[in-house]
Amino acid sequence: MTTAPLSLEHLIRPSNLEKGKAPVLFLLHGYGSNEEDLFSFAPELPEKYTIISVRAPYPMQPFGHAWYAINFDGQNGKWSDDEQAKESREKIVRFIDEACTTYGLDNTDVTLIGFSQGTILSYAVALSYPEKIKRVVGLSGYINKEIIIEGYQNNNFEQLKIYASHGQVDQVIPPEWAQRIPGILDQLNIDYVYEEFPVGHGVAPQNFYSFKKWLLENS
Repeated sequence: MTTAPLSLEHLIRPSNLEKGKAPVLFLLHGYGSNEEDLFSFAPELPEKYTIISVRAPYPMQPFGHAWYAINFDGQNGKWSDDEQAKESREKIVRFIDEACTTYGLDNTDVTLIGFSQGTILSYAVALSYPEKIKRVVGLSGYINKEIIIEGYQNNNFEQLKIYASHGQVDQVIPPEWAQRIPGILDQLNIDYVYEEFPVGHGVAPQNFYSFKKWLLENS
């Protein structure tokens, strides 16, 4: 299937379903990467899903893309541009609607799979607009409450399910940041699984097969 000219660049692998609207997985890559990165998962993911790997909107030099800027300041350390992250949150929501309409996909069966910065945005989208998202697979990320819409705690999360995982020796995003995820999701009464693996900032094979199994059991 060729890609349509939508608001965000993307790659697509069509579903093998011959009738009806296909469920869809949106892949959101990490800081400094691009849409080809997580698309490498596509051949191993369930064939009933249409898979759309999305390129983040902000180009970096000399290459790669970001969902929002991360500034490295010697005096203040590392800090994220939360306003830009909120803009990306809305860009993703708009793109989901565009893609489901353009490609004839089931907008009631949307899954986000994110890595690192893409995970942070996946949580922000799902917690802000849980009526649009059925599942999140959050790899090597954390929940940044500053980029979720105000009053999100009052949303209805009954249909949302989350798989979260993190590397125990992640040097990019500290494990303790991810370890706050279960407490936040418990407060919101969201159905979730949280796992850790003996790796750094990446997706170990056992991590991949674990979330794939979770997807199959929750679809």
